[in-house]
Amino acid sequence: MNDLVKIRDMTTKYDLSARTLRYYEDMGLIKSTRSQDYAYRLYDEANVKRLEQIIILRKLNISIKDIQRIFSAPGSGIVLEVLGKKVEDIDEEISLLQELREIVQDFIRQIESADFGREADVKLLYEKAKEIKTQITHVNYNGNPATVNRFFEVTEKLDSKVPDIMIVRIPQFRAVTSGLMTFEELFGGEFEPWQEAHNHFFKPVIFDAPDFLCEKDGKVEWLWALKDEVKEDDAFPYKVIRYPGGLYAVAVSMDGDGESHDKVNRKIEKWLESTNFVIDSERALMGHMMYVDEEIKKGLGYHQMNLYTPVRLKDCE
Repeated sequence: MNDLVKIRDMTTKYDLSARTLRYYEDMGLIKSTRSQDYAYRLYDEANVKRLEQIIILRKLNISIKDIQRIFSAPGSGIVLEVLGKKVEDIDEEISLLQELREIVQDFIRQIESADFGREADVKLLYEKAKEIKTQITHVNYNGNPATVNRFFEVTEKLDSKVPDIMIVRIPQFRAVTSGLMTFEELFGGEFEPWQEAHNHFFKPVIFDAPDFLCEKDGKVEWLWALKDEVKEDDAFPYKVIRYPGGLYAVAVSMDGDGESHDKVNRKIEKWLESTNFVIDSERALMGHMMYVDEEIKKGLGYHQMNLYTPVRLKDCE
């Protein structure tokens, strides 16, 4: 066991969640082992190095499906193909940014030459345009010049695309809850077998998949909506609750791992700044697996998950 790394040490060293590591295992990218005297996952040196490769590729926004191709093929042909396509994507993004730069500069020139009636409005608009111009044309780097550090900072700055987001209202519904657990307890414990044995109890709120996985304080809670005829005693030993529902900002996490979820959640938070909504901290973030069909998963190379961020109107504060 001395040569193996504990899952807790892996999550701390690489700033990843246990959920992300489990997802990478589910997708066949890394493997863990367990010993008789230790209940949780352990990783050998080869899988630690494989995880480091995954982290680099994910920082480049290489999809899980392409990472699977890279690891399953001998030689360097596939990785060169994937990275070549990434260079093409970067070239396209540079071209779009240059086009945007020209549009903004033309906008600035129009403002500079305009003669509006209200001086205060002109000055405000002019200063705002100058601010945009500065942001686009003067991106200075004053941090650590080390190549790896700079690489991570650049990829972080470029990963700023806002996903398609919609505001939805989820109705109240009656559900059985697993209670708050760690991921290890939830997926390695008794709730999942109990749920599979009682599938006739459930009626999905959305699509034909499990309902919501809620996250709070580093733990998760699985909610399954119940059919009307199911009684509370039928769900023993698990608790039946009435979930309040409410407004949520929803976006898709395309690769389904914890790192992707975190990025999408940050983008939702940024997007909300331009709306009249704020995050409702009284309710938990939720995930809903859109498709559990194995044929769809095989075709995509990954699961898709809708992420639900609870929101409320600013006026309600």
